[in-house]
Amino acid sequence: MEQLFADMSERLATLVRAIEAAVDGVPAEDMDWKPAPDMNSLAVLLTHTAGALRYWVGDMAGEQPSGRVRAQEFEMRGLDTTALLGRLREALDHSQQVLATLDPATLAETRPMGTQDEQRSVAWALLHALEHTAIHTGHMQMTRQLWDARGK
Repeated sequence: MEQLFADMSERLATLVRAIEAAVDGVPAEDMDWKPAPDMNSLAVLLTHTAGALRYWVGDMAGEQPSGRVRAQEFEMRGLDTTALLGRLREALDHSQQVLATLDPATLAETRPMGTQDEQRSVAWALLHALEHTAIHTGHMQMTRQLWDARGK
């Protein structure tokens, strides 16, 4: 595997471990808890992060359509932590498989972004996948801190 793709694979795995730590010990019924009305729950953040990772690496870079419906990710409720983390691990596994097969020559290729009338390079999609996963990892860490601070 090319070094860039190996390093990205490692960084994504590190972020997934940080997410696992952020939700460790949160009861299933509290995965849907939101710190405020306009904020997302851990369940939504996990679902969205998994969907986005699968989309940006799998759909965009790997040209392997997932059938993702982004809006549904923000409606997620009622799944337990094991199921939610399973989705994230599946997205990571798939992303790592795609990264293992990518050719550096594809980095400059462009792909259409879903239903939007816009094109992005494979390099942009991969960088965005890493950035997006990192941002939502931080959101989950902060949500966990707020959940811990509730005083229950």
